[in-house]
Amino acid sequence: MQTDKALFSYTVFLILVGIIFSYSLTTYTVVRLEVNQFHFFIRQLIIGLFCIYLMWQVSRFNPDQMLKIFGFTLFFCSFILMGAMHILPSSLVTEVGGAKRWIKLGFFSLAPVEFFKIGFIYFLAWSFSRKIENNKPLAEEIKIFLPYLLAFLLVIYLIAVLQNDLGQVIVLGVTLAVMASLAGSSARFFVLITLSSLSVFIIAIITSPHRIERVKIWWANIQNFVLSFLPDSFAKFLRIQESPDIMQITNSLNAIKHGGILGQGLSNSSFKLGFLSEIHTDFVLSGIAEEMGLVSIITIVILFFFISYRIFKISARSQDKIFFLFSAGVGLEIITSFLMNSFGVTSLTPIKGIAVPFISYGGSSLLANSIAVGMVLMISKKVKL
Repeated sequence: MQTDKALFSYTVFLILVGIIFSYSLTTYTVVRLEVNQFHFFIRQLIIGLFCIYLMWQVSRFNPDQMLKIFGFTLFFCSFILMGAMHILPSSLVTEVGGAKRWIKLGFFSLAPVEFFKIGFIYFLAWSFSRKIENNKPLAEEIKIFLPYLLAFLLVIYLIAVLQNDLGQVIVLGVTLAVMASLAGSSARFFVLITLSSLSVFIIAIITSPHRIERVKIWWANIQNFVLSFLPDSFAKFLRIQESPDIMQITNSLNAIKHGGILGQGLSNSSFKLGFLSEIHTDFVLSGIAEEMGLVSIITIVILFFFISYRIFKISARSQDKIFFLFSAGVGLEIITSFLMNSFGVTSLTPIKGIAVPFISYGGSSLLANSIAVGMVLMISKKVKL
């Protein structure tokens, strides 16, 4: 059996796209931060090429021997780092908005949560393959799943509370629910944990002024369109009269519109000039759409579809249940992150602060997802594609 070279090639292409736009979209950012014009490009180029090399090297290992080592190492090490960074001195931790999310490692900042997602997926795959079986009564399923619920509540505390990052919890919640279903839990149990997760997310939103503000910004941007379908007597109760600042999402939509079908040309975008402050990270799809047009976004969507298809195909043809669940979990994590970002920048949902896998500027997300794909490529040698 051979490694899935198609999956490797699609992933490499997206990494190269991210490297190109780490230069093209940072024209204003380098001036504002007073750094060299190639500052972001060189950093992304180094980490991008390293990730391509690492992904291929990881794929060469025997999954029967090494997948468990990679999975548990990522799970335990990142879990310890997520807890420890809240007691580390400020000189070693980057703090944004009162939340500590990155550990400083010289010229590189590490976000443990990105690696924890991959380790958590492996932990679920390993554990579900041992404990969850078909045709169990609902009460028995709840009893089996209770330790996972308690563990997930701890994850919510570490990520959503201490790091103020609900978006990552949503990605993990979706992945957990679907993986439990794939492992053999009943449809009733899937509905139960989905409703329970939604309740937790709603509580997390209404207890946080920051998240309430994000929801208000999202609603203020779409309310005129949505309320136009409702009777005036009903719509007036849902309308926000004093609209919050919606310029970031408005500029994101205008950038996409300005790009048209074929775009303004590489490096010729306007909204990167201070109108979209996170255009090379959270709003990278908006920047690409303005410069390269709708055609480029359709191409990226197709590439993510192909990547997801190849991963799910590897999962479906895996005889080992751990391999099956882990590959499916990685595919879910990648496609959920992409959809959450794309829905956010187009105002279909509130902005979550989730990076576009392989494309957004930043080393931690790129490194973690590259390791994850490398582990799936490792599994691909054991299946007939």
